[in-house]
Amino acid sequence: MRIVFMGTPDFAVFTVDELYNAGHEIVLCITQPDKPRGRSGKLAPSPVKEWALEHNIDVFQPKKIRDDKSINYLKEIDFDIAVVAAFGQILPKEILEMPQFGCINVHASLLPKYRGAAPIQWAILNGEEKTGVTIMQMGVGLDDGDIILTREVALDGTETGGELFDNLASVGAKACVEAIDRIGNGEINPVPQDESLATHVGMISKELGKIDWGSEATKIERYVRGLNPWPTAYTSLNGKNLKIWKSHVVTDSELSHKNVDVSNVDAGKVCFVDKKNLFVMTGNGILSLDEIQLEGKKRMDISAFLLGKSILPMEELGK
Repeated sequence: MRIVFMGTPDFAVFTVDELYNAGHEIVLCITQPDKPRGRSGKLAPSPVKEWALEHNIDVFQPKKIRDDKSINYLKEIDFDIAVVAAFGQILPKEILEMPQFGCINVHASLLPKYRGAAPIQWAILNGEEKTGVTIMQMGVGLDDGDIILTREVALDGTETGGELFDNLASVGAKACVEAIDRIGNGEINPVPQDESLATHVGMISKELGKIDWGSEATKIERYVRGLNPWPTAYTSLNGKNLKIWKSHVVTDSELSHKNVDVSNVDAGKVCFVDKKNLFVMTGNGILSLDEIQLEGKKRMDISAFLLGKSILPMEELGK
């Protein structure tokens, strides 16, 4: 098929590359305008734009896909279907109705659950046992179109946001190719979403990573994984920012083996430390900090960190 592809981040590159390698013709890539990056503030292209330029495919970067200029531009393009993956703008009805086979979207959740901007991270943050990808026929609302197909992915409670991102991007790319093949063969029967089961999630912000030590250890551990690699879960130690890259909930057997006394230890305070371990009390349970990064230092495992840093029991984090 002749495809207009709309996407912006790395997640979208998986899909457009899979479509291209499957033999479909990508006639145009639409992506967000270049944005400042790094300390220099120099404008940088999106990953999708970089991919398009590498493959000699035309690029269109509208500030607003809904304006007349964008709509008129697309009216001049000959395409069979539009594929959207993490584009970042809502399409107007005029564009949705342009191609013969409409517009389909690759969404990284099992719709109608987790409509919105950051379903991958929220699946981990909320402790889901499974997530997945939905290929849907796009409607005028936010992720509310009819479902073409879904692919489930089990969560084992160890994956980070970055790892799940890559996994779902790969699963979604393959599912999109399958969906387009079915569409071309007239083999699909889209199913409306059950609105009563719809849930919405918002954007991930840096502030979301600030650890509340009064929360349960299991919740904090999920945030450490879900917000890795960005924005990361963080706290403070002696007035310096401390990123937590990896952690685990301390088991009863670990406590017994190390003879840890946690009586009268407030949340946020170190309750055990030796050459290889640093345990912190939470509102319910104990969290082991396994890989951390102190402000101005490199990322390191806890044993390497403790070689050069003296931390005492009852020292408080987050203050």
